[in-house]
This record gives sequence, C-alpha cells and structure tokens, in this order.
Amino acid sequence: MNPTPSIDRILPEVILTLTGVAVMLLDASLKPAWPRRPLGWLAAIGTTLALWASLWQLSLPEGAGFFGTVETTTFTVFFHVLICGIVLVALLLSLDTLPPDSHHQGEFYALVVFGAVGMCLLTSAIELLVVFIALEISSISTYILAGYRKQTGRSPEAAIKYFLLGSFATAFFLYGIALIFGATGSTQVYEIAHLASTAQNHALVVIALAMLLVGILFKVSAAPFHIWTPDVYEGAPSPVVALLSTGPKAATFALLLRILYEAFPALHSLWAPLLWVVAVLSMTIGNLAALRQQNVKRMMAYSSIAHAGYLLAAFAGIGSIGIAAASFYAAAYAAMNVGIFAVITLVSGYDEKYPMIDDFRGLVYRAPLLGCVLIFFLISLIGVPFTGGFFGKFYSFSAAVDGGALALAIVGLLNSGLAAAYYLRLAAVAAQRPSDEANRAAVPKPQVGVAVSAALLLSVAATLVLGIVPNGVLRAAQSGAHTLQVPGQPTDPPSAAAAVTVEMPPKP
Repeated sequence: MNPTPSIDRILPEVILTLTGVAVMLLDASLKPAWPRRPLGWLAAIGTTLALWASLWQLSLPEGAGFFGTVETTTFTVFFHVLICGIVLVALLLSLDTLPPDSHHQGEFYALVVFGAVGMCLLTSAIELLVVFIALEISSISTYILAGYRKQTGRSPEAAIKYFLLGSFATAFFLYGIALIFGATGSTQVYEIAHLASTAQNHALVVIALAMLLVGILFKVSAAPFHIWTPDVYEGAPSPVVALLSTGPKAATFALLLRILYEAFPALHSLWAPLLWVVAVLSMTIGNLAALRQQNVKRMMAYSSIAHAGYLLAAFAGIGSIGIAAASFYAAAYAAMNVGIFAVITLVSGYDEKYPMIDDFRGLVYRAPLLGCVLIFFLISLIGVPFTGGFFGKFYSFSAAVDGGALALAIVGLLNSGLAAAYYLRLAAVAAQRPSDEANRAAVPKPQVGVAVSAALLLSVAATLVLGIVPNGVLRAAQSGAHTLQVPGQPTDPPSAAAAVTVEMPPKP
C-alpha cells in the first residue's frame, strides 16, 4: 500500500495559496482603470475548491505528513470546511460592498485568501513552530485588512492597535514554545504530551503553558485579553470584521483544543479551573459592556467577547464531549455572526455613515426582508430554539454540567438572559415604525446585490440547519473529537452529554 503523499495533507492550503498568488499577479497585470471585481470571483472560486479539497481529505487515511508537522484527521477537516465556508461568505459579502474604485481592491481579495491559508494550517499543524508560522500568516493578513480604509482615521488606528497588541501576544506564544522546548526537548505536540508529565522541571512546563494560553486567549478576545476588540471592530471595515470575528477565532479555538487536549492533557487539573475563570470573566464583562453601547459594531465586539466565554464553558466537559461541544459552538457562532455583520455592512454602508443603533430604526419597513434577517440572527445570538445559537449554547452548557461545572453553566444561562437585553433592543429598534416619512428617508434603503444575497442565504441556511437538524454537524464534531486524542490516552468515561449527540458513529 503506497503511503499518502504529504502534499495531500495540505491540499486546501496549496489551493488557497495558488489562488492568492493568481489574484495578485492578475491584479498587477490589469490596467488601473479596469475593474477588479472579477478577482473577487476568482478568490471565491479558489476558496470553493479548497472547501472541496477539505472534504476530499476525508477519503485519506488519518496520518501526518512533512515529517510529522501536519496531520489530516476528521478534526482538521471539520475546521478546514468551517474556515473555507467563512472565507467564502466574507468574499461574497465584499464583492457587493467594496466600492468599485476602492484602494487596491485586488490586494484585499488576495489578503483574505492568504489569511485563510494561515487559518487552515493552524488547525492541522502538530508542530509548534509550524503553528507559529501559521499564526503569523493569518495575523499579518488581518492586521493589514483592519487598516484597509486608509481615508479614515479610525481604520489605521484600529490596525496599529491590533498590530501592537497582537505582536505582544505573539511574543508570549513564541516564548512559551521556547520554554516547552527547554523543558521537554521537543516542539512536536504528541511528544510534548508524553514528555511533559515526566519533565524534570515541572514548573517550566506550567509557565510554558501559561505563556501559550496568553497568546491564544488574546486571539480569541477572551477576558482579560479583550481590550483590543472594540476599537478594532469599530475601525475596521465591516466585511473585514465579518471575517475577523469568525475565521481567525475558529482556527485559534481549534489550536486551543489541540494544545490543551493533545499537548497538555496531564495538566488538566491546572488549565480547567483557569479557563473556568476566563469563561466567567468573558461572559460577564462582555455582556455588561455591550449593554452600554450605542454603536452597533462596538456592541457586537463586546458580544463576541461574551460568546468566547460561552464557548470556553465547553472546555469544562470531559474529554471528547467538551471538544465536540466547543467545535459545534464555533460553527454555530460563525454562521450567525457572519450573517449579522453582512446586514450591518448593508445598512451602515462601506463608509459607515450610519453606525448607530438608531440608524437601524424602521429597517423592517425600509427593507422588510433584510430587517427580518437581522432579527433572525439576533434571536439566534440570544439562543432561541430552532436556531444554531440555541443548540450551540445547549451543547456547551451540557458539556460543562457533565464535567462537574454546574455553577459555570448557571453563570452562562444568567449571562444569556442579560445578553437578550441588548439584542432585543436592536431588534425592537429595527421593528419600530418610523414616525414620519422624513425619518424613514433619513437612512437610505440598503441595496442588496446578488453576491451579498448569496452570502446572507448561506448564513441563514447554516443557522437554521444547526438549529433544526444539527445531527450531521454533531456527528462530524464528535468524530473529530475522538481523533483529537494522544495515542495511548484512556478513552472518555460515559457521560450524560452523550445523549445530546444522536446516532453518533463508532469511535475510529
């Protein structure tokens, strides 16, 4: 039997890289006066091919390539498909919302695709040095995209803040890699798992884990490493925020799962209580701060901090139960958050002349379908049944209860009720009838193009599927969770949360 070629292990990344290079070369070849919109479609086609390649990897035998630096499992495929789907929707959104004469439009599409390369590689790397490279590829692209609107003061400010704080976080992560190498003599995830528990300097291992967690928790904007989030979300273009708030977060949460459950399972008694505290801080700080916001993007920034806390609650789950719950929540949050930022982009405009909550007043009457879609995503973020948000929270909190963190689940439920206040406030404003025709005409009716309609349709469909018929995604998440186990580790004990995942496939 012939071994699987290593190139097959990174086929989605290869396709995305070639797509980004093609976009850049074509952009440089076109005359300045020619439109760059076809380059966006090329990027979308390349991303679709990468998504197909990710699904094709399911036919490969599970294993590693390139001398044990990357691997292909159902876990990596799950997040590859999720990331490619997010990037595809973000590209479709930008096709109709970027002005035709916007600055360096071709570079925008190339940066989005190159960022996707880093995100995908981040989920499949099992060598910490490769993880660092993937993290930098993703981060550098998003740093530049955050400052894309150079004609405004807020966008460059957001990019500078994101870059400076992100560099500090990356330094912590890199220093953690150096310390774990000093303690174990390896930077390979599986080797670290077997060597960390017997390392002579156990304190060095604990400090290394702490350094790694600082770098990762910054990227997912979990409290108390969330300071950058509101300013960056407010200053960056809305299509960029749609990507920034979902794609890098999904990839980084996949990295966090790998680091904790594969590299440091022996330190579970240390990192589990720490994440318990971080989850409570993130939920509470995010929701309390969101209540005070009048700017929609800042409100959603604090909302994303709270949702990071909801997802971290799943880490209290036992073994694969917690991994599957976190994976499912990442998918549910991505679907509804990309969709709501698509609506925000259409209402506020590329230049964001209408960024306040009051600017959404009467949206249901100005654009009925768009207003209903906004309310739909808001109730999903609250966690109303038959939406992805409901099942994501239910699965996450169930995992926490099964892991013995009942108090954490109760805090999460209380925070969900608190979050309903600001979500419903925006929904009520959108459904409020304008007092007169002058107020109705104050904010122009959003223009919805074909590409952004497709983006909204995909987001709505994904949110509904995850809320009504989630079994397929649950099976994929559970199957991926079983593969995220260190060879030789004991299997999970039976748990009541397993009842949530119906008709699960047998553990491979």
